[in-house]
Amino acid sequence: MRLLYNLIICIIIIFSPIIIFFRIIKKKESPKRFLEKFSFLQKKRGRGKLIWFHCSSVGEFLSIVPLIEKLEKEKDIRNILLSTSTLSSSKIFNKFKFKKTIHQFYPIDNPIIICKFLNHWKPCAVFFIESEIWPEMLRVLHSRKIKTYLLNARISKKSFARWKNFRETGIKIFNIFDYIFPQNQETLTYLKYFKVKKVKILGNLKFSETERVNTSKTLPKFFNKKKIFCAASTHNNEEEIISNVHLKLRKNIDNLLTILIPRHVERSQKILENLKEKKLNCICHSENKKLSKNTDVYLVDVYGESKAFYSISKVVFLGGSLVSRGGQNPLEPVRYGCNIVHGKHVFNFTEIYRMLHKNKLAFEAKNFSKLKKIIFRLMVKEQNNKKKVNKFKKIGKSILVKNFRKIRVLI
Repeated sequence: MRLLYNLIICIIIIFSPIIIFFRIIKKKESPKRFLEKFSFLQKKRGRGKLIWFHCSSVGEFLSIVPLIEKLEKEKDIRNILLSTSTLSSSKIFNKFKFKKTIHQFYPIDNPIIICKFLNHWKPCAVFFIESEIWPEMLRVLHSRKIKTYLLNARISKKSFARWKNFRETGIKIFNIFDYIFPQNQETLTYLKYFKVKKVKILGNLKFSETERVNTSKTLPKFFNKKKIFCAASTHNNEEEIISNVHLKLRKNIDNLLTILIPRHVERSQKILENLKEKKLNCICHSENKKLSKNTDVYLVDVYGESKAFYSISKVVFLGGSLVSRGGQNPLEPVRYGCNIVHGKHVFNFTEIYRMLHKNKLAFEAKNFSKLKKIIFRLMVKEQNNKKKVNKFKKIGKSILVKNFRKIRVLI
């Protein structure tokens, strides 16, 4: 199994120039920093203890931002390395202006590349986030006796079904970790199937929030004159549905403005073209133009601005849920008192949505007709979610403290 895995990685490395070329064209790769994935590193390691966190992309990174903020205040922690795999996550990282934390792209899972990476950074402890499990990296870390943990671990029903086909391999890999902290009971059950003994639930870090939650950009006053509906983290085909919802809603809601925040801003031009085909008047955030009376859609074509728009929205549709992507984390807009509308595909956040439904903060739309009706009802209804929101904030603070205290003990 290991031989086959390494063979696949070698094939990827051989064809990587072609792969990276096309990814750069599609704006999914940095033309200046892609060599970091081969451990050609430019940033220097500072003196003292270095803790390394690795997460896949934006969602996982944002879930550990509160932890990083607290760890940066600890005097004995002088260096924090944060690695991610996506270009979008690196852009979000730059907005936080961390003092002790350095960002690098995660290296390809090849022994030679990995060793070069570890020789440079020399971490004293490594925390992989959620589902980031890289066999060769784990093997090398274990051989070097570097403490390795899986934080906020998540195994979905779908991924568990795949792992079951390779149970013996799964047992070996999961038990390399010195400790695993699952985010929910479902993941804990799956880990026990793989005979993991060093395991403890500390809660889902996605409930926690950054201390900079109130530092969002102040928007121009002309937004206040509009009735705002926000569609965030939308995926391909979802913008088409949302634009049709807007066309229906504006017949009954005067001065309606739909804020559209695509999950991948690289698709903005294509989205804009489709909106114009529907004869919708659009403005892009990057243009810095003032809204006109007949503006229909405001397209947010930059990363890291979502909070500002949640703060002026009453209703937020969360994408990745009308298409089978598993949904996106709804807790950030909830903290601003927003009501959440979503499709049926939210399997990545089952636990969170269950709690939101119970508190009548989230509503599922199984088809276009229901989506339109739910959004309209929430847009015209007067509602104050402050007490409900505070309940979730308390949960988040408690989970953050538990994780922080545990990490301090481990390092």
